Amino acid sequence: MCNNLLQFAHVYAWAREHGRSVMSMRFSYKYPYFKIRHTEHVSFPLYLLAKYAAALRLLPTANYKHIERNLDREERKMLRHKHVVVSGWYARWYDLFLKYRSEICDLFTIDSQYTAPVRQKMKECERDSDAEAVTRLGVHIRRGDYKDWCGGIYCYDDKTYAQYINAFARVKHDRTVHVYLSTNDPEVSVEQFAAQMTERNVVLHLLAGNAVEDLFMLSECDYIMGPPSTYSLVAAMYRDIPLCRMDQTNAETMSLEDFKLFDYWFRRIV
Repeated sequence: MCNNLLQFAHVYAWAREHGRSVMSMRFSYKYPYFKIRHTEHVSFPLYLLAKYAAALRLLPTANYKHIERNLDREERKMLRHKHVVVSGWYARWYDLFLKYRSEICDLFTIDSQYTAPVRQKMKECERDSDAEAVTRLGVHIRRGDYKDWCGGIYCYDDKTYAQYINAFARVKHDRTVHVYLSTNDPEVSVEQFAAQMTERNVVLHLLAGNAVEDLFMLSECDYIMGPPSTYSLVAAMYRDIPLCRMDQTNAETMSLEDFKLFDYWFRRIV
């Protein structure tokens, strides 16, 4: 979902810069959680029309699927044709993305039917805490496909995540740290992490929402940590939440300087 979001957003930014209209293909049918789903030209019939027109070569395609391709040539194709399908992960215009970032965030505002229940649950989780002394830490525990991706080097075990949570709690020793766990691993539980907490200022929560609900939950936190992933990156994008990528720091030496803003990680996608 978030790979698709970032991919589309790059093309959206390019189109805005060049006075073009742009239609979302994937978000017209597969991920109906965002404001963009309710905007002009985003519909399943138009998706089918564009998809089959491209397949029949009635519409040209700018192909960014392989970084080895001549990307400048593909962009010239986009400039040359009035109507064109843009395909592939390597369609990237970082500076333009950042220029139109506020519009992109607005387009991908999550619908209230998904955000309202999460906001209420987080409020209930913190009911007994002094709001002025609370820090929210969102922790993205990525398993599943990460067992194989890049040889599994980012598929961290519970002990590793617990070390990072404890390290953050030590940095924020004068605060109550409410930790919100987001995971695609059904075996994760609050109990198994609670047993590994050495810091007394940690309160753990597992809301067990779906993908978009957890995305919003992370975006409502004050800090986010996790392995390299576009999921946590997009969560950080909305409100410029400091993000710690676990492959770029050490739990033993963690400081707030390890939490960097979206602009930094955006150009360092693995």
